Amino acid sequence: MSKIELETIIDAPIERVFDLARSIDLHKLSTKNTNEEAIEGKTSGLIELGETVTWRAKHFNVYQKLTVEITDYDRPNMFGDVMLKGAFKSMKHLHKFEKEGNKTKMIDEFEFESPFGLLGRIANSLFLENYMRKFLIEKNKELKKIAESEEWRKLI
Repeated sequence: MSKIELETIIDAPIERVFDLARSIDLHKLSTKNTNEEAIEGKTSGLIELGETVTWRAKHFNVYQKLTVEITDYDRPNMFGDVMLKGAFKSMKHLHKFEKEGNKTKMIDEFEFESPFGLLGRIANSLFLENYMRKFLIEKNKELKKIAESEEWRKLI
Protein backbone atom coordinates (compact mmCIF):
# COMPACT_ATOMS: atom_id res chain seq x y z
CA MET A 1 0.00 0.00 0.00
CA SER A 2 1.26 3.47 -0.90
CA LYS A 3 0.72 6.48 1.32
CA ILE A 4 0.98 10.12 0.31
CA GLU A 5 0.97 12.85 2.95
CA LEU A 6 0.69 16.53 2.03
CA GLU A 7 0.37 19.74 4.03
CA THR A 8 -0.97 22.95 2.55
CA ILE A 9 -1.13 26.25 4.45
CA ILE A 10 -4.12 28.32 3.37
CA ASP A 11 -4.77 31.93 4.41
CA ALA A 12 -8.47 31.38 5.11
CA PRO A 13 -10.69 30.29 8.02
CA ILE A 14 -10.83 26.57 8.80
CA GLU A 15 -14.59 26.32 8.13
CA ARG A 16 -14.19 27.77 4.62
CA VAL A 17 -11.31 25.43 3.78
CA PHE A 18 -13.21 22.41 5.14
CA ASP A 19 -16.28 23.20 3.06
CA LEU A 20 -14.27 23.87 -0.10
CA ALA A 21 -12.47 20.54 0.32
CA ARG A 22 -15.81 18.73 0.21
CA SER A 23 -17.25 20.81 -2.63
CA ILE A 24 -18.10 18.70 -5.67
CA ASP A 25 -18.05 21.88 -7.79
CA LEU A 26 -14.55 22.86 -6.64
CA HIS A 27 -13.32 19.32 -7.28
CA LYS A 28 -14.51 19.66 -10.89
CA LEU A 29 -12.64 22.97 -11.26
CA SER A 30 -9.47 21.66 -9.65
CA THR A 31 -9.32 18.56 -11.87
CA LYS A 32 -9.95 20.17 -15.26
CA ASN A 33 -6.81 18.50 -16.64
CA THR A 34 -8.44 15.07 -16.21
CA ASN A 35 -11.94 16.17 -17.30
CA GLU A 36 -13.48 14.97 -14.02
CA GLU A 37 -17.25 14.90 -13.89
CA ALA A 38 -19.53 13.78 -11.08
CA ILE A 39 -21.93 11.40 -12.83
CA GLU A 40 -23.78 9.56 -10.02
CA GLY A 41 -24.66 10.13 -6.38
CA LYS A 42 -23.93 13.65 -5.15
CA THR A 43 -23.11 15.60 -8.32
CA SER A 44 -22.91 19.18 -7.00
CA GLY A 45 -22.78 21.12 -3.76
CA LEU A 46 -21.16 19.94 -0.52
CA ILE A 47 -20.84 16.20 0.07
CA GLU A 48 -21.90 14.98 3.52
CA LEU A 49 -21.39 11.94 5.73
CA GLY A 50 -22.78 8.77 4.15
CA GLU A 51 -23.11 10.28 0.69
CA THR A 52 -21.40 8.87 -2.39
CA VAL A 53 -20.14 10.35 -5.63
CA THR A 54 -19.03 8.59 -8.80
CA TRP A 55 -16.38 10.42 -10.77
CA ARG A 56 -15.60 9.89 -14.43
CA ALA A 57 -12.12 11.08 -15.35
CA LYS A 58 -9.40 10.62 -17.91
CA HIS A 59 -6.16 9.24 -16.47
CA PHE A 60 -3.38 7.84 -18.65
CA ASN A 61 -5.56 8.56 -21.73
CA VAL A 62 -8.28 6.19 -20.50
CA TYR A 63 -11.64 7.22 -19.05
CA GLN A 64 -12.22 5.58 -15.68
CA LYS A 65 -14.89 5.66 -12.99
CA LEU A 66 -14.30 5.96 -9.25
CA THR A 67 -17.04 5.79 -6.60
CA VAL A 68 -16.26 7.03 -3.09
CA GLU A 69 -18.29 7.34 0.10
CA ILE A 70 -17.79 9.83 2.92
CA THR A 71 -17.26 7.52 5.91
CA ASP A 72 -15.78 9.89 8.52
CA TYR A 73 -16.94 13.41 9.29
CA ASP A 74 -16.13 15.92 12.04
CA ARG A 75 -16.72 19.49 10.81
CA PRO A 76 -14.42 21.44 10.56
CA ASN A 77 -11.63 19.12 11.69
CA MET A 78 -11.68 16.18 9.29
CA PHE A 79 -13.52 14.01 6.83
CA GLY A 80 -12.59 10.79 5.13
CA ASP A 81 -13.64 9.01 1.99
CA VAL A 82 -13.10 5.46 0.83
CA MET A 83 -13.34 3.91 -2.61
CA LEU A 84 -16.31 1.63 -3.17
CA LYS A 85 -15.58 0.93 -6.86
CA GLY A 86 -12.71 1.90 -9.11
CA ALA A 87 -9.36 1.08 -10.61
CA PHE A 88 -7.51 0.73 -7.29
CA LYS A 89 -7.60 -2.40 -5.18
CA SER A 90 -8.30 -0.03 -2.29
CA MET A 91 -8.19 3.71 -1.63
CA LYS A 92 -8.73 5.89 1.42
CA HIS A 93 -8.35 9.66 1.66
CA LEU A 94 -8.34 11.39 5.04
CA HIS A 95 -8.66 15.20 4.94
CA LYS A 96 -7.58 16.94 8.17
CA PHE A 97 -7.75 20.63 9.03
CA GLU A 98 -5.95 22.53 11.79
CA LYS A 99 -6.23 26.18 12.77
CA GLU A 100 -2.92 28.04 12.71
CA GLY A 101 -3.68 31.59 13.82
CA ASN A 102 -5.78 33.10 11.02
CA LYS A 103 -4.67 30.38 8.61
CA THR A 104 -5.59 26.73 8.09
CA LYS A 105 -3.27 23.79 7.70
CA MET A 106 -4.88 21.26 5.37
CA ILE A 107 -3.43 17.77 5.68
CA ASP A 108 -4.04 15.03 3.14
CA GLU A 109 -3.39 11.39 4.01
CA PHE A 110 -4.01 9.45 0.82
CA GLU A 111 -3.56 5.67 0.85
CA PHE A 112 -4.02 3.41 -2.13
CA GLU A 113 -3.22 -0.07 -3.26
CA SER A 114 -2.95 -1.02 -6.89
CA PRO A 115 -4.42 -4.22 -8.23
CA PHE A 116 -2.32 -6.94 -9.87
CA GLY A 117 -0.05 -7.80 -6.90
CA LEU A 118 3.65 -7.46 -7.68
CA LEU A 119 2.95 -5.79 -11.02
CA GLY A 120 0.84 -3.17 -9.23
CA ARG A 121 3.54 -2.54 -6.62
CA ILE A 122 6.08 -2.03 -9.41
CA ALA A 123 3.72 0.43 -11.16
CA ASN A 124 3.33 2.31 -7.86
CA SER A 125 7.05 2.78 -7.42
CA LEU A 126 7.77 3.56 -11.08
CA PHE A 127 5.08 6.17 -11.77
CA LEU A 128 1.70 5.88 -10.04
CA GLU A 129 2.63 7.27 -6.62
CA ASN A 130 4.32 10.27 -8.25
CA TYR A 131 1.32 10.78 -10.56
CA MET A 132 -1.12 10.74 -7.63
CA ARG A 133 1.07 13.12 -5.59
CA LYS A 134 1.13 15.65 -8.46
CA PHE A 135 -2.63 15.23 -8.94
CA LEU A 136 -3.29 16.05 -5.25
CA ILE A 137 -0.85 18.97 -5.25
CA GLU A 138 -2.61 20.54 -8.25
CA LYS A 139 -6.04 20.06 -6.60
CA ASN A 140 -4.74 21.72 -3.43
CA LYS A 141 -3.24 24.68 -5.35
CA GLU A 142 -6.64 25.39 -6.89
CA LEU A 143 -8.42 25.08 -3.51
CA LYS A 144 -5.87 27.45 -1.93
CA LYS A 145 -6.27 29.98 -4.77
CA ILE A 146 -10.05 29.98 -4.45
CA ALA A 147 -10.11 29.99 -0.63
CA GLU A 148 -7.76 32.99 -0.50
CA SER A 149 -9.81 35.03 -3.00
CA GLU A 150 -13.45 35.99 -3.20
CA GLU A 151 -14.14 33.12 -5.65
CA TRP A 152 -15.07 30.83 -2.74
CA ARG A 153 -18.39 32.66 -2.40
CA LYS A 154 -19.56 31.09 -5.70
CA LEU A 155 -18.98 27.57 -4.37
CA ILE A 156 -20.21 27.49 -0.76
